[in-house]
Amino acid sequence: MSIVSAKEMLLKATEEKYAVGAFNVTNIIQMEAVVEAAVNKKSPLIIQTSVTPSKFIGKDVFSAVYRVLAESAPIPICLHLDHCTDVQYCKDCADAGYTNIMIDASKQVFEENVRQTKEVCNYVHKLGDITVEGELGTVSGVEDQIKVAEDEAALCDPDKAVEFVEATGVDLLAPAIGTAHGIYKTKNPKLDFERLEKISKLFNGHGAKVPIVIHGGTGLQPDVVKRLVSLGGAKFNVSTNLKHVWIDSVYDYISAHREEYNPGKVDKAAREATIKLIESWIDLLGSAGKA
Repeated sequence: MSIVSAKEMLLKATEEKYAVGAFNVTNIIQMEAVVEAAVNKKSPLIIQTSVTPSKFIGKDVFSAVYRVLAESAPIPICLHLDHCTDVQYCKDCADAGYTNIMIDASKQVFEENVRQTKEVCNYVHKLGDITVEGELGTVSGVEDQIKVAEDEAALCDPDKAVEFVEATGVDLLAPAIGTAHGIYKTKNPKLDFERLEKISKLFNGHGAKVPIVIHGGTGLQPDVVKRLVSLGGAKFNVSTNLKHVWIDSVYDYISAHREEYNPGKVDKAAREATIKLIESWIDLLGSAGKA
């Protein structure tokens, strides 16, 4: 239907109280599977690549495949660069055709976070319909090249969040509220729901203005996911879950067909498992039929 940035689809999600899944992919087949699942469910979609796969496969390759898939799909699709700490690479990916960029300067002091985020915003906004996500506070765990120990993680200050958005012109805000990248050590991680609710009301209490992003979706219980969405989470990041399903499905297929040497069948098994996973996430996030 269209090649779009993230903000417009997420403003709609914010107003209607559902979330758009932002799914990290590491290869082209995975990318196609995510799109097929979203088309099946008639859901808007955000495809994400972290920096490492973006450089390994190639930012121009991901962007080219994205455009082919998005132009032929009857749903809005955004291509997002996730957790990039390099201002120049943020600019490079915007130039290559990514439609949403995350500059992650969250481990920097507040003033430097503002400076880097503002620099990326000023650059990409001049290119056209490209939006920017910034993070305030730090999300613990590991995501691509970003590693944050639990004792280093800091939750987002709601008042500082307002100052951050106003100073940078950032389009989407990822506030640290206690979620973590990777696999949670407990089924009931300590999340600050009240903090999320306060931040959401500050920005979107009188009409949607700045969509809120939830990082660390893998491993959260369904009721927790629904609560985070109900409190204003409009973009919901899922990464580790996709990696596990891909590797497990490949392992299971090869283990069951050890005498077979047909990469296409291995790819098909992984693709089908990924489609099933993404469809379940779309249902959970409430975005089915919202395209």
